[in-house]
Amino acid sequence: MSWFVIGYYTLLLGGSCLAAYFNKRSAFLLLFSLTLVSFVLGIVGGTGALKAIAVCAGVLTLAAMVSYAFREFLIALASEEMAKELRTAPLTAAFGMFIIFTYAVMGIFAPLIAPHGEAEVIASAFAPADSNMLLGADQLGRDMFSRIVYGTRNSVGLALSATLAAFFFGALAGLLAATKGGWFDQFMGRLADVIMSIPSLIFALLMLSIFGPQIIVIIVAVAIIYAPRVFRLTRAVAGNVVVMDYIEAAKLRGEGTWYLIRREILPNSTAPLVAEFGLEFCFVFLLVAGLSFLGLGIQPPTADWGSMVRENATLISFGDITPLIPAAAIALLTVSVNFVVDWMLFRSSGLKER
Repeated sequence: MSWFVIGYYTLLLGGSCLAAYFNKRSAFLLLFSLTLVSFVLGIVGGTGALKAIAVCAGVLTLAAMVSYAFREFLIALASEEMAKELRTAPLTAAFGMFIIFTYAVMGIFAPLIAPHGEAEVIASAFAPADSNMLLGADQLGRDMFSRIVYGTRNSVGLALSATLAAFFFGALAGLLAATKGGWFDQFMGRLADVIMSIPSLIFALLMLSIFGPQIIVIIVAVAIIYAPRVFRLTRAVAGNVVVMDYIEAAKLRGEGTWYLIRREILPNSTAPLVAEFGLEFCFVFLLVAGLSFLGLGIQPPTADWGSMVRENATLISFGDITPLIPAAAIALLTVSVNFVVDWMLFRSSGLKER
């Protein structure tokens, strides 16, 4: 038995005993459960399995520490009311906000962060990583790290633009339908049902095949696909607001439709709409990445995470993880946004932790 194994189990059992002594039930259950799992996996996989568990636990601990520090940083900068809300945010939400902040910085300052241009050929095809290329080269000899950084701006920027377009038209139609009612409400509802009955990927592929894989076509196609979803949620949320007494009082005062939407309905519907925006962004982001993987999204030589997975997919057969890097970037952003949205939905639901 190696010293690593002895120290590993000593730390786990010592931490479990301390957690039990100080009556930290959650920490005790976590540490002792990890001890039992490590015991079983250690028998099956030996020291290598224990080292893998230790690395994963270290990564999770580091992520928790970064999340806690970032949450405290936001609390220090925020107003008193916002700081009170941030203190209730779980570490998962803080981790999501940190990742979103990191991606935003990468996208905005991509030319300053990337050591090379996104289309600059600097090495041979599939060259290994070195001091000049942190992640190696792609199939044309372009720096993968630089293309990942530029891909943040291109992939996330396109998805964000398409989400904003879908959300603007869908939310506007939903607010108008809830306020006006009557034939306009019925017409928009049936139109949304018709559009939602068409499979999103097939509709997007049809639009791009007809009009070509251009940025504006992608944005319009995605807006048409996801605007009905936003419409239905906005219509449902606003429908619960328009029946309130203060809305009737505003109508009796002679207020117009735009006043009711801007000053009365929208401020009381913000929380679920903001959470829905995060969810729609995840759906749009994955759809855009899928279109790029199929060759109908952002076109070369522009860096895009979906196309980067497709272009370097052959390396998987040789045990190279290069294609997994842009795929991991896609997954990390999607999970992070969902962490933040989950916290926002919890806050807007009015539930309280016991």
